[in-house]
Amino acid sequence: MMSDTSVAELELSIVMPCLNEAETLAICIDKAQGYLARSGVRGEVVIADNGSTDGSQQIAIEHGARVVDVAAKGYGNALMGGIEAAKGTYVIMGDADDSYDFSSLDQFVERLRAGDELVMGNRFRGGIEPGAMPPLHKYLGNPVLSTIGRMLFRSEIRDFHCGLRGFNRQSILDLGLITTGMEFASEIVVKSTLDGLRVSEVPTTLKKDGRSRPPHLRSWHDGWRHLRFLLLFNPRWLFLIPGSVAFALGILGSILLTFGPVQIGTVGLDVSSQVYLAALAVVGYQAMLFALLTKLYAQHEGFHLPRSRAFERFAQRASLESGVIVGLILFVIGFAVAILQLSVWAASGFGAQDPVDTMRLAVPAALFMMLGFQTAMSGMFLGILSIDIRRPR
Repeated sequence: MMSDTSVAELELSIVMPCLNEAETLAICIDKAQGYLARSGVRGEVVIADNGSTDGSQQIAIEHGARVVDVAAKGYGNALMGGIEAAKGTYVIMGDADDSYDFSSLDQFVERLRAGDELVMGNRFRGGIEPGAMPPLHKYLGNPVLSTIGRMLFRSEIRDFHCGLRGFNRQSILDLGLITTGMEFASEIVVKSTLDGLRVSEVPTTLKKDGRSRPPHLRSWHDGWRHLRFLLLFNPRWLFLIPGSVAFALGILGSILLTFGPVQIGTVGLDVSSQVYLAALAVVGYQAMLFALLTKLYAQHEGFHLPRSRAFERFAQRASLESGVIVGLILFVIGFAVAILQLSVWAASGFGAQDPVDTMRLAVPAALFMMLGFQTAMSGMFLGILSIDIRRPR
């Protein structure tokens, strides 16, 4: 057993999540131990066991690894348990299925010693052996998700989901990682980028894993979880931009048709189109409000989302009072048009009305009242968020 002084001086912890990996665990540990011995790096091998029932724990102990039992299920939970228990200044994590070469970690350690806080492996640069990655993942899943990640978060990483990666342990713990499943892989990259950590990539190889059973990964299910995480962490692209486009088209179209039918080429637009355009405006406005409320809630709860100066200015001015005032103004505009229509109808003795002319004004009136109510309710929600509370430690 290492003394407290020895433990405190460890430079590297090699952490492997494990769930019934008896077939390949020993060779992974031996490669990692061999690397530590060859390189002279003071380190340890940590197996974050997530409830194995095939004797993986005993195999790990027999091959000189330290086993950390993680009760909470999930890839993210297992890794976080291992990272928290690690004693090294740096951590290199990788799957225990013998698809990554733990005997060749020099480039990771070199970049970490140079000050990089997250060092990602890149399988597309290092080489993917035939059969090591399903074609769906190789040509669609990983490239598409990595491209979306780079676009949404301005990241330079080209392989978001490489399972072999190294990082400064304290820097990653300070990010406040929260996901429990496969999204954990994306969360590390996204939050490291948003927090301005020094991030780099090194080539790494991927070979066919040595297990006889199918992998835990579920292609479509886990791919969707990664995509959902990337989109929800950037509400600007998921809600704000599509919502703004829908709202602009809907509100302009609705108001334009108030003055009469519009002919665009061979297409004629009238009150029926006005109704659908009003609905589009409502949906778009709701998406815009949701994007803003999502970011305000995330800011309130300490989440790290992409920042913008425009949003910061909005956040400083947004309050219950401002939301209610703007909502009331919009509602009053719509209500005034409705009262005007009622007055005209009363002056005619409440007789029959022309349905087209009536709808032409009724649609924008109803639209403004709905937008006003939505705005006021969003202001109420901001009021709830602004209440200072004492949080349990």
